[in-house]
This record gives sequence, structure tokens and C-alpha cells, in this order.
Amino acid sequence: MRTLLVTGGAGFIGSHLIRHLLDHHPDYRVVNVDALTYAGNLMNLQDVQDDPRYTFEKADIADAPAIDAIFSRHQPEVVLHLAAESHVDRSILDPGAFVRTNVVGTVTLLRVAQKHWADKLSDKVFYHVSTDEVYGSLGAEGRFREDTPYDPHSPYSASKAASDHFVRAWHDTYGLPVLISNCSNNYGPYQFPEKLLPLVILNLREGKPLPVYGTGENVRDWLWVGDHCRAIDTILHGGRIGQTYNIGGDNEWRNIDLVRRVCQLFDELTGRPAGTGERSITFVTDRPGHDQRYAIDATKLQTELGWRPQTPFDAGLRETINWYLTNEAWVAAVRSGEYLRYYEEQYGSRLS
Repeated sequence: MRTLLVTGGAGFIGSHLIRHLLDHHPDYRVVNVDALTYAGNLMNLQDVQDDPRYTFEKADIADAPAIDAIFSRHQPEVVLHLAAESHVDRSILDPGAFVRTNVVGTVTLLRVAQKHWADKLSDKVFYHVSTDEVYGSLGAEGRFREDTPYDPHSPYSASKAASDHFVRAWHDTYGLPVLISNCSNNYGPYQFPEKLLPLVILNLREGKPLPVYGTGENVRDWLWVGDHCRAIDTILHGGRIGQTYNIGGDNEWRNIDLVRRVCQLFDELTGRPAGTGERSITFVTDRPGHDQRYAIDATKLQTELGWRPQTPFDAGLRETINWYLTNEAWVAAVRSGEYLRYYEEQYGSRLS
């Protein structure tokens, strides 16, 4: 059986990817490496925890001896590297944590993979999952292509840009077989509540204000997490080594329009009078360096490998809202004291 090591597998996208791999590849073993920090939650994988093809290893990707020992135990042929600090607001508050995980952690994985794969690279792949935020901000026109110059504006995007460069450097300098993908905003079940969509859904459920930065004019391209997992699978099995592929939903929304649409669907799904949710929208002070617009041009992935997003946005939103409404135990478990303190620090003074 082929062994795949997934970093950050207890997180939002990582848990969906592990489930996808086990569902679609019966001859794969999956080793999940996660430090279980605030956003890592093994409840995300309760349905696969007893699968004999699945193994969990608790480790920090910046801990070289721990990662080396995991490679020795499991001998993975593939690394799917998703572990990352990923929230822009948190990166503004604590940029050092993002450098440690996203830069030092990535370099640690590259060095360990290089060491263990040195004698046989032909059947190995180091797949690095990145973000569209490394490209900076767009105006009203255009989309990010794979050859768009990097222009990161936040500590988060700067740390991801650095990690992308290190992955390419390991390919060019040491011959490590690498793939990189840069994706747009993901949404779906199991996403940590600090992100926009679960934050809005849960605040609607609890009758709290819905914080929207600035005037809500910032534009993002939204991608169903299951479509992202299909794209990763497609690139892993058909992508050209050394190449980068952009993954987008072709689905741009202004933040204010998205929040209003979630409010409309929430009111409909819960039987509340139309317009109830929108009355809770509260505009808060914009965050520093807030990029105006992201949009992905996924032509390369579509033409070379035939991938396209399949999930209609309203259908995905409905499924996401219903999931958060019907999984109260999960929500309660992830809303730790640390998360509540962070929420108060980030939004409390702006909502008062």
C-alpha cells in the first residue's frame, strides 16, 4: 500500500482531504501529523479513526527529531503539506508563530523528506498546499495566474510566500519532486469558528452581532472544500513535478453580499421572518493591510488536468449552514476558552 503523510490533517481542509483519500483510494495508508493546536480537532475525523489504513501522530512540524522519527516509522512516499497557521488577524497579533510554523515547519519537512528520500526520488512527491494571498491584492479587473508576481501584504501571506519559495528552492537545488497549489477561500463543514462563514452562522444562531470589516467591499473567490480536495487529488496524480497549479471556485463575492446571502438562507432554513439576520450586521474597523480583491484563474488546472468546481454555491452554503446548526457538540468542543478570549480581543472593543 502507498503511504501518504498529511500534515495538519486534524484541521478543516486536512480532515476533508484525509476522508477523501480514504474514500477514493482503498490502496492508500494515510498518516495524519498534527500538533493539535487551537484549530486542530480529532473530532473532525471520528468517522475514520478506526480505519486500519489511518494513523494519527501528534507532532509539531517544526520539531525535526519528531518528524524524522515519524518518517522512519512510516516511510511515506508522499507528503501532503497542509499544516499552517492560516488566519490573517492572528498573524497581525502574533507574526512569530506564523514564521515558526509556516516557514520553519516547512523547511523542517523539506529537510527530513530530502534525507529519507535521498536514495530513491522517482516515486516520491512533496505536495505543498498554499494560498492565493501570496499574490497580494487585485483591482477591479484581472485574476491571479501561476506566473503572477508575489506581493504579500500580511504576516500570514508573507510566511506562506516564503514557504512556497523554499519548496521551489528544494526542487531546483536538491531535485526534490514537488508540487504546489494555491487555492482561494475554502468553505464547508468543520471550519474553525474564527473564519468568516462559520462566525456569521454561529452568531446568527446565537443572536450576536455580525462583524463585517470596513464597508464589506472586499472581494473573495469561494471554493467548496470538497472541490478543493478533488483538485489536490487530481494534481497529485496528474500534475507535472515542479509545477504550480491555482485552484479557484470561479465564484467571487463581496463580503457584505456574502454575509447578506448567508443571512437570507439562515432565515429561510430556520423559519425566521425574512430580513431578521441582516439587522444584526455591524461594520467594524477595517484590519490593517486588508487586501481588496482575490480571484483565481484556474485555466491551467482545467486545461491540463480537466478539473472544475462542481458544487453550486447556494447548495454548498445551505449544507454548511445546516451542518453548523445540527452539530452543536462539535461547536461546543472547539469553542475553548482560548477561542473565546481571542474573539473578545479581536472584536469585542469594535462591537461595543
